[in-house]
Amino acid sequence: MALMITDECINCDVCEPECPNGAISQGEEIYVIDPNLCTECVGHFETSQCVEVCPVDCIPLCPDHEETREELMQKYERITAEKA
Repeated sequence: MALMITDECINCDVCEPECPNGAISQGEEIYVIDPNLCTECVGHFETSQCVEVCPVDCIPLCPDHEETREELMQKYERITAEKA
């Protein structure tokens, strides 16, 4: 699954620079995660880095974007190939 940021976000700015895929950006009111770029850090790290640094615990899995670890790895491979 991709992750999402809930409205509990306090705009502390710590999650955005932690995302290795550039999936996090400032939305109209709070930060948002692009599900097409979010791999939950699969391929980069063992844990989701934004979740690790979030001080208010507002980054859960997004139920609208269910993906297996294999699908997340395929997305990671596609994203890194596009960047190369």
